[in-house]
Amino acid sequence: MDFGISFLPDSNPSGKTASQYYEDVLDIAVLAESLGFSYCKMTEHYLSSYGGYCPDPLMFLTAVAERTKSMRLMTGAIIPAYHNPIEVAAKTGMLDVLSGGRLEVGLARGYMPFEFDAFGIDMDSSRQRFEETAELLPRLWSGEKVSFHSRCFSLDSCQSFPLPVQETGPRLWGAAVRSRESFSWLGEHGFNLLVGLADLQKVASNVNIYRESSSLSKDQLQVFISLPLLIRPTDEQALHDGKKQLAKYLDTWASAADSWSFRRSEAYKSYTNMAAGLRAQGVEGLLKGAIVGSPMSCVKQMKEMMSLIDLDGVLFQLDFGSASRESMEETVRLFTEEVRGKLV
Repeated sequence: MDFGISFLPDSNPSGKTASQYYEDVLDIAVLAESLGFSYCKMTEHYLSSYGGYCPDPLMFLTAVAERTKSMRLMTGAIIPAYHNPIEVAAKTGMLDVLSGGRLEVGLARGYMPFEFDAFGIDMDSSRQRFEETAELLPRLWSGEKVSFHSRCFSLDSCQSFPLPVQETGPRLWGAAVRSRESFSWLGEHGFNLLVGLADLQKVASNVNIYRESSSLSKDQLQVFISLPLLIRPTDEQALHDGKKQLAKYLDTWASAADSWSFRRSEAYKSYTNMAAGLRAQGVEGLLKGAIVGSPMSCVKQMKEMMSLIDLDGVLFQLDFGSASRESMEETVRLFTEEVRGKLV
């Protein structure tokens, strides 16, 4: 089982400046590597407190690469709908070279209407853009001249530079949240799977769909989950701090999702009124998809999750609720000292 750290900024200048956020999470990445964490993941979002401090995960991971030696660097995720595949291939190739072959590329469809509107992209095209980019990247990373024409993209004998230093290119991951079609497509096409904060029973069901859709063996497919982690010496302290941070995270997430209140998309049929659903489940609902507690409680929660879901790795979201550096550091140290060794 691999363990890593995951970031999805939910800060804004009124609470934590961008400079302070970057300083905090970069220091935590260095600390996490020294404590044996294998991965660092960052997402891509725009124009709101929900993820807006990281419009470019590759730029952030370049800063992590400069400060670390062995930690794997994962985009979690790049949103192909906002980019041309040529751009994604070239920039990921560049970071793979600069990091000495440590990059892993996660892709996601994206789901915030205001982001698509700002870029002038039709939301209903997101699946096609995602799937075509996922299939084009290995070809562009190979150094061959690539020609491809569709409604979304047009490449005419394009040869990408620089090429990644990893022989077959960075490992590719696809992020999926709700759609059965997304899980089955990723399994059918042999992409590794990233899943996120959700009811764990539902996650287990979707991972089974993914596994059953693939002709590859379990050893050839990796499944990682990313979820909030907060550890304190006692359950009382952890629940107090965890609920406070999850409440901030929920408010930021739901505020961004308000753009779904009067929006419908054939490509996102279950997303209409998403904000109302988030607020209805509340903090208690988010707790069901998080690990919060004392070291002993976290061991129990982790073992229950690992018995329920067929996982290869866990990436812990540390920055939820605009967490302080001290909060994140306490969590990673307690996990290292009192939790990880008991999960064998």
